[in-house]
Amino acid sequence: MAALSDGNRIVVKIGSALLVDRATGLLRSEWLHSLAQDVAWLKGQGKDVVLVSSGSIALGRGVLGLPATPLALEQSQAAAAVGQIRLARAYEEALEPHGITTAQVLVTLEDSADRRRYLNSRATMEQLLSLGAVPIVNVNDTVATDEIRFGDNDRLAAQIAVTVGADQLILLSDVDGFYSANPNDDQLAIRYDTITTITPEIEAQAGDAGSGLSKGGMKTKLMAAKTATAAGCAMAISHGATNRPLHALAMGANATWFTAHSDPQTARKQWIAAIKPRGSVTLDAGAVAAMSKGKSLLPAGVTAVQGPFGRGDSIAILTPQGHPIGYGLTRYTSVEAEIIKGHQTSDIEALLGSPGRAALIHRDDLALS
Repeated sequence: MAALSDGNRIVVKIGSALLVDRATGLLRSEWLHSLAQDVAWLKGQGKDVVLVSSGSIALGRGVLGLPATPLALEQSQAAAAVGQIRLARAYEEALEPHGITTAQVLVTLEDSADRRRYLNSRATMEQLLSLGAVPIVNVNDTVATDEIRFGDNDRLAAQIAVTVGADQLILLSDVDGFYSANPNDDQLAIRYDTITTITPEIEAQAGDAGSGLSKGGMKTKLMAAKTATAAGCAMAISHGATNRPLHALAMGANATWFTAHSDPQTARKQWIAAIKPRGSVTLDAGAVAAMSKGKSLLPAGVTAVQGPFGRGDSIAILTPQGHPIGYGLTRYTSVEAEIIKGHQTSDIEALLGSPGRAALIHRDDLALS
């Protein structure tokens, strides 16, 4: 069975019901500060941590005096606008005493569905993590609509785990794992310690949401598990209401772990290799040799471009003789690649009229044969 100590890059999802008191609509400040202790504890072990947090609408609705009943879309967006700034400030105030810098990242479903925006989001969060910051991620409810927003932050957390290449996703919940039936209704319900495969029988045992603040139920958690484990990321459902919930999980608290099918790097390479290429670039011998050593593809090593293709598209990578050696997600369009091919990275701004990324294809976005 997996353990929290096994993870190197951990995404933690925090639901509204954990952050906001259901009766008063106020932030559970003591609990949040205990979570901050856990984050500092994990980072002290050299682990990267990303927090996917609900709570902006739940916080904002109380400030605006909105009812605890389901809100209209416009009311939710207004509550989110008020709540987001309070939520960000609360995280900053909780983590700053531990010397941890926080960063607010607001996303929509389009950011993962569109490969160009996905690459931009991935690059930003990778940079934040390399600088030691803790990204606080939430749906941008102020601009999202029902058609483009994530139905629940469980699935958002899984998408973020895939985006950042996490090897563990922890869903802090109001239950201590996945049960064969709703334990509130069925005393004979059993909790699974480990689920290696999500079978139709497992799916049939999932229920719906039980909290007035949270939209998520076990169905969305299973959807999150499918996404995460397919990308090489193990996932746990653990009880989060107690103080220091991550430390409790590490010490053996009840949880259900979903087993990853591979590791994040292998899963990502397989995904890239499976995408139909939109074009190709031909390399010189020096670039081929550099890539075989795990380097990114720089414009200087490109001798020819065949398109059309856009940013985020998959393209084939060819040797000087025209033999494919792999595929990658390009950070430039075919028109831009044609302009900067054969040039040094320092020349890109002058050639394109604006600063660009150093690599045409970053090594994390490559799948070599």
